[in-house]
Amino acid sequence: MTTGSPLRFASFDGRAIAYETYGQGRDALLLHGFASDHIGNWVRPGIVDALVATGRRMIAADARGHGASDKPHEVDAYEHDAMVRDARALLDHLAIRQVDVIGYSMGSIIASRLVGQEPRVRSVVLGGVGGRLARGRSPQARARTASVLEAHGDGPGSRPLDRAFRRFALRSGNDLGALAALQRAASAGAPGDVRSIRVPTLVVAGEDDRLAGSPAELAALIPGAESVVIPGNHLTAVGPPLAAAITRFLARVAPA
Repeated sequence: MTTGSPLRFASFDGRAIAYETYGQGRDALLLHGFASDHIGNWVRPGIVDALVATGRRMIAADARGHGASDKPHEVDAYEHDAMVRDARALLDHLAIRQVDVIGYSMGSIIASRLVGQEPRVRSVVLGGVGGRLARGRSPQARARTASVLEAHGDGPGSRPLDRAFRRFALRSGNDLGALAALQRAASAGAPGDVRSIRVPTLVVAGEDDRLAGSPAELAALIPGAESVVIPGNHLTAVGPPLAAAITRFLARVAPA
């Protein structure tokens, strides 16, 4: 699938959020992971093509601080549920009446908070997450990641996970100052109350994804949720098996 320049709109605070739509049919909102964008997380791995082929319109946004969206360096720009409010503003901008929400990693954290605030959500896929989502990362852990992102090198005493975040962010051409500000935002990394989710839910993660934890553990906290384990780790699980798991789930709970 070829892509051109993304569309942009002014979100609730005037920040420009980039997005693109693909296909026609029932609407689904795609929320990507940290230090990625909608192209890297959803288009290149073939997930958009697979879902469009089932008769759906995919609405894929670049989160603030990422991709072609604005990249503020002020921590406050990521506070107060900013990325959840961006998602709601995009639904308003496109006059969406009902939507399936599909997140991956950071996008799943946003989705877990969006579901409780947004009555237009009819189902949700929480990808690249597991039992650790319910616990969240501590402010201290996220501050360490921010310090490594801001450093010119890995820095003394930095942890393997933080160094991996930095290497991935650099390979993807990110604005490290914006990503560091996001990590320092107190509310940005906090999951929603997953026990209160009342729409059909799929939790899916790679069998070797140590960052996510157990999908079954998280699904057990959500009434009626199901879990699926697919091949791969946190990065390599993004591909055809993930697309197939999402497609099967939506075919049952939200047929196109």
